[in-house]
Amino acid sequence: MDTIRVQLNGKERDLRSGLTVRGLLESLELQPGMVVVERNREILARARYDEVEVREGDRLELVHFVGGGA
Repeated sequence: MDTIRVQLNGKERDLRSGLTVRGLLESLELQPGMVVVERNREILARARYDEVEVREGDRLELVHFVGGGA
């Protein structure tokens, strides 16, 4: 299995190569509709999560929204 190295929320991480952003989120057990993804300082539109491939050296920031309130 080929792997790539990325920075995910500030930490180095090895991932399986060929993952799309949606595939990454699913592998992390995150619902794509509840996550904002910034890739290399660019916020990705959710509609593109299926088409954007995670690449070697990418810097990814994931912001997960949590329900609740007072």
